[in-house]
Amino acid sequence: FLAKILVPEGSKDVPVGKPIAITVEDEKDIQNVPASVGGETGVEEKKPTHQDVKDESKPESTSTMINASELPPHILLEMPALSPTMNQGNIAKWRKQEGDKIEVGDILCEIETDKATLEFETLEEGYLAKILAPEGSKDVAVGYPIAITVEDASDIEAIKNSVSSSSTNQQKATQRDTKSEVKALKNNIARISPAAKLLITEYGLDTSTLNATGPHGTLLKGDVLSAIKSGKLSPKPASSKEKVSSSQSRQPIAASQESKSDLKQSDAYEDFPNSQIRKVIAKRLLESKQNTPHLYLSSDVILDPLLSLRKDLKEQYDVKVSVNDIIIKVVAAALRNVPEANAYWNVEKGEVILCDSVDICVAVATEKGLMTPIIKNADQKTISAISSEVKELAAKARAGKLMPHEFQGGTFSISNLGMFPVDKFCAIINPPQACILAVGRGNKVVEPVIGADGIEKPSIANKLNLTLSADHRVFDGKVGGAFLSALQSNFSDIRRLLLL
Repeated sequence: FLAKILVPEGSKDVPVGKPIAITVEDEKDIQNVPASVGGETGVEEKKPTHQDVKDESKPESTSTMINASELPPHILLEMPALSPTMNQGNIAKWRKQEGDKIEVGDILCEIETDKATLEFETLEEGYLAKILAPEGSKDVAVGYPIAITVEDASDIEAIKNSVSSSSTNQQKATQRDTKSEVKALKNNIARISPAAKLLITEYGLDTSTLNATGPHGTLLKGDVLSAIKSGKLSPKPASSKEKVSSSQSRQPIAASQESKSDLKQSDAYEDFPNSQIRKVIAKRLLESKQNTPHLYLSSDVILDPLLSLRKDLKEQYDVKVSVNDIIIKVVAAALRNVPEANAYWNVEKGEVILCDSVDICVAVATEKGLMTPIIKNADQKTISAISSEVKELAAKARAGKLMPHEFQGGTFSISNLGMFPVDKFCAIINPPQACILAVGRGNKVVEPVIGADGIEKPSIANKLNLTLSADHRVFDGKVGGAFLSALQSNFSDIRRLLLL
């Protein structure tokens, strides 16, 4: 008889091995099954890991720090979602300090999102009573409390005292829990990996002083390396066979161990924490390679007409534009000529969606990661207008001052490494876009040219490689070939772009 259902209908992601129901042989035993079985979680109790201990020290919600009923009238400010893809952020800087008066529109703090560092404006006037997420806080979840404001300045001290008292009590409780959990972790080694065993033998370590973080109590190489780096190690007790009676024989062994220790220290490394932007870039590009079928098409174009146009614009009209500015215009014109290339794949509908506008994303390297500001309606702008906009957006990107509408969206991306000794490369598509153009450096090559007399003669030309990475669900060979043909045509008749 089915006595108790532990996992209700519609439950998602139930792990293998988790109890889902209880049955009994005798119908009379159904009433003996308690109404609540272990909280009805049915999850097998597992040993805590170091990560569990670390994570549990963080407050999960406001209630763990603040008893709202004990506070005077206040407003709880939470981490805002400053971009559609943002689910956490870093507190880069607090512009206002505790006790400061704030007006509507004042900048409270700067928040580093998955795209840029943005300013968080207050929508209410009052006083900043308490900062809950201090400057430098990392990976603060959207919706997590970061500050408390009050209307009356006389309430500031009451807020500070209440929050500080609650926080202190929680920290003490957390420290007690953490100590007991860490103590329970000792001697939890079920097996030792071969790499870890080699390190233990090499350094003569006592396994009872090590903690295993691998699955099923496996001691990993990283566990041993962490212990070695911390310096809190106990040597393995030496057996009688390992003891040496003469002092002369001990000296070379000690010298050997010392040199080995010095050698190991020379192999030390340093971890560089990733910025929020780099973390998101890594995640999105990995998803792109895993979920987007990449098609690669490559073609060489003659660069001389472009270089000639750039030179004439500078000498005759004092208009200074870069090679990349002209390439943006070339690509935008090609996308207008081949609208099938200006599209993306709609995952929900499972179909190709054509874009109404030609918005070109330009890759800009910054200290925090790669940013892609957008030149909107690039096909409708002059080369000089594109040049001015690129300079302005690049400066804002490097300063971390881009607004969301300046980097969110876009229909096509360009990645130019022509300033480096890179002849060609393949770029990764930036979803949800369907393609990105990789631009290499220009190289002088010898090309056969037919002269006025009809005789083929060798001639020196500047060539540039273009490699298109495209979503094969949107691009087939026909669309890709048509787009590259349009690019070839625009490069060969570059001055026609001045009329567009």
